[in-house]
Amino acid sequence: MTTAPYPFSARHIGPGPKQTRAMLTAIGVPSVETLISQAVPKSIRLDRALNLPAPASEHEALAELGEKMGRNKVLKSFIGAGYHGVNVPPVIQRNLFENPAWYTAYTPYQAEISQGRLELLFHFQTLVAELTGLPVASASLLDEATAVAEAVGIALRHHRDKRSRVAIAGAAHPQVLDVVRTRAEPLGTEIDGETIDDNTAALIVSWPDTNGVYGDHRAAIEKAKAVGAIVIFVSDPLSLTVTDTPASLGADIAAGSMQRFGVPMGFGGPHAAYCAVSDKLTRLMPGRLVGQSVDSKGRPGYRLALQTREQHIRRDKATSNICTAQALLANMAASYAIWHGSVGLQAIAERVHALASRLAESLKAAGLPVLGDKRFDTVTIEAKGKAEAIAAEAEKTGRLLRVIDADHVSVAFDETSTAADLEAIAALFGAKVVAEAKRSLPGQPRGKEFLTQPVFHQNRSETDMMRFLRRLADKDLALDRAMIPLGSCTMKLNAAAEMMPVSWPSVANLHPFAPTSHSLGYRAMTDDLEAWLCEITGFDAVSLQPNAGSQGEYAGLLAIRRYHHSRGETQRNICLIPSSAHGTNPASAAMAGMDVVVVHCLEDGDIDVTDLKVKAEQHADKLAALMFTYPSTHGVFEEGARDICEIVHAHGGQVYFDGANLNAMVALSRPADIGADVCHMNLHKTFCIPHGGGGPGIGPIGVKSHLAPFLPGHVEIGSAHAVSAAPFGSASILPITWMYIRMMGASGLKHATETAILNANYIVSKLEGHYPVLFKGKNGRVAHECILDTRVLKERAGISVEDIAKRLIDYGFHAPTMSWPVAGTLMVEPTESEPKHEIDRFCDAMIAIANEAAKVEKGEWPRDDNPLVNAPHTATETLAGEWKHPYSRLEAAYPGGDPDTVAKYWPPVSRIDNVAGDRNLVCACPPLSEYLGAAE
Repeated sequence: MTTAPYPFSARHIGPGPKQTRAMLTAIGVPSVETLISQAVPKSIRLDRALNLPAPASEHEALAELGEKMGRNKVLKSFIGAGYHGVNVPPVIQRNLFENPAWYTAYTPYQAEISQGRLELLFHFQTLVAELTGLPVASASLLDEATAVAEAVGIALRHHRDKRSRVAIAGAAHPQVLDVVRTRAEPLGTEIDGETIDDNTAALIVSWPDTNGVYGDHRAAIEKAKAVGAIVIFVSDPLSLTVTDTPASLGADIAAGSMQRFGVPMGFGGPHAAYCAVSDKLTRLMPGRLVGQSVDSKGRPGYRLALQTREQHIRRDKATSNICTAQALLANMAASYAIWHGSVGLQAIAERVHALASRLAESLKAAGLPVLGDKRFDTVTIEAKGKAEAIAAEAEKTGRLLRVIDADHVSVAFDETSTAADLEAIAALFGAKVVAEAKRSLPGQPRGKEFLTQPVFHQNRSETDMMRFLRRLADKDLALDRAMIPLGSCTMKLNAAAEMMPVSWPSVANLHPFAPTSHSLGYRAMTDDLEAWLCEITGFDAVSLQPNAGSQGEYAGLLAIRRYHHSRGETQRNICLIPSSAHGTNPASAAMAGMDVVVVHCLEDGDIDVTDLKVKAEQHADKLAALMFTYPSTHGVFEEGARDICEIVHAHGGQVYFDGANLNAMVALSRPADIGADVCHMNLHKTFCIPHGGGGPGIGPIGVKSHLAPFLPGHVEIGSAHAVSAAPFGSASILPITWMYIRMMGASGLKHATETAILNANYIVSKLEGHYPVLFKGKNGRVAHECILDTRVLKERAGISVEDIAKRLIDYGFHAPTMSWPVAGTLMVEPTESEPKHEIDRFCDAMIAIANEAAKVEKGEWPRDDNPLVNAPHTATETLAGEWKHPYSRLEAAYPGGDPDTVAKYWPPVSRIDNVAGDRNLVCACPPLSEYLGAAE
């Protein structure tokens, strides 16, 4: 390796040597090692360096990965099966997908600083509602297969879990059925073919089916309606631009993938799925829903509606364990629709359909049997015993066809397909292409009266589109502007070198079901990642399939469940979960068919080991697992972690580590060494995949050897129990983590962890004189985050934690995590990437807010009219001609001191009214006809 003046780790880690020394002095310790010895129990410390390749420079790592991914063989795909070639509009790729203003943002819990991406997600929901004809659509789900599984969950909840059968109409994609069956089995739900009776919760209608055929399912739909079953349509969204809406055909729910709306295949993901429902099912929807409300001045504003923090409130009774989704990809899909408009989308769809219809007619003319009479983009041909041979000949021409079985091969066209492709494919069958073919879609043509909302008609020039995306981005506060100190979220740097490979054609354009010999580069990269993650965590095997942290939790618990069942211990269904756990833990346990028993925590935040022993003994015969987060959700390394694991193992249970706080452990300690049997790793936290404004994420799991046989499989590789639609989940963003580990090496990863702990303890030293720090370890240290008790300001001056969070916006910051795990507090996580001067700026803001609250306490400012309760302050209010507040305009807008007018972040709205948004739920923009009707 070459010697660079600054290794990548020095670029990734914020504080340099001088700043580190200053922080150590403030903390009162002589060295980083002294601090680490005080924060991390000796009993869990790793006594050697990680066995990883030596750090590479950015250019070396890019070259090495480029060589690996160059081994992929990217041919033109006609495989289909839910994944299609796309032409990503360059204006969207450059100004959104590759723009840190979009991909470094967090889930929009703080609505006032998230209006840009909330607005675009609102347009995504409008797009889906228009395509499906259903009134309410969510802000995306993880992939098509999980979206269908979640739709089944809605149906089960609608029937209050009193029905247990799901019927199928039309052959679904195999990966969809695989995931649906994975979800159904622990809950005792039966996926029962065509049977529809009083025990049927849902009917899944594939529209079209996996062979590309639109079947006649009217009788099944009528029967389902008659017995009160929920009708779920699984539909290709591009086809919906030219066909009847699912709602008009009887759908209560519509679900599918928005991948072909301008998002690359990426060997399986990430992609945004959609889910839309009828009004009666709105409050049963999983995931995120963007709604329109008003701010404190009555202006329209967007916010997350209904389920914003559902898992924390309802826990094991939550609608789903999904706490985020695929916001970045949903915003790409919405932008694609805005760019093309209804006319452009229909032109693409009609062209794709014409290619498929012409191929079908050409084959029929040549005497070849073709499945079905109605189709959109896919033609399945009967070729007795010749399917493999035909596909092999197609491959020689640079095209991949889908082999259904020995006798059937299918061809799926997409927007990248050409007339030359049609000619070449027809020639494989000895057919001559007909000049034209009749429309072979079901029902009547859709017509032009959809997507009439102005936003879908205003951005046809690239100048307009570029400025539209810029205006939206300017409304938001992302990591490219300021520190985002969200506890338990690890908002660290997403380096440019890590992000670059995601856009490479060798990464972006490979179909997930391409032949194994075509994905050798991907497999070399994933082999590296699995080995490195095993070394970092101490586990024996890793699955990269889970495409979110919540899916990692679920996959890990399923592995435990299947392990117990393999040993004949099917009664083991009790999952012990500390009261401080993240809300997804009990939600995941419930989805895995487990009953949750809560373990108490002590006042210092640690697990109550006495209570754990009592409950482990009480449920010894039925104990399946303990789920716990380490370091704890209170930001502390508990001393008794090994003892906790031993207690659970002694009573026949398995130990599940929630890896949310792994950023405090890497290279210092390993979960498996402590006693964990399984752990999920949030690659979108610890390992630098960006949060994307609410997704994507990846949550791979590591397991001990005895659980390895129970890792997720996939129908495409001849196994089952998949938790994601693609074998490697969101494969195209795995190179981000590969690059991070490759450039950091063992020494850089250890330095990063040490600095994350240093930065958190430095914040404690700066702020504990102004806010009590609720939890510390035995030696008075925190791990990588700390909880500030802001309730003291509420007691003294009536200033709430929300007031503080909104006032931080005026100082140019995203607030820390509010009211979790302790109500009325702020949990702060600086990560290793933030430099000392930015941490100082944040601490100065928090101190200034405490001083402002003191003025309220003393009566210098009224409790109902001060810069805290009125925060955040917009430019509109601050620059208004009349100013009636007892504080100055400068105190409102520039509380940090001298105004830096260039760098100032102005929130586009004042405080959003959450209650009004939920009482008057508006989740899509009405069509233009409604505006015209109102005007008349």
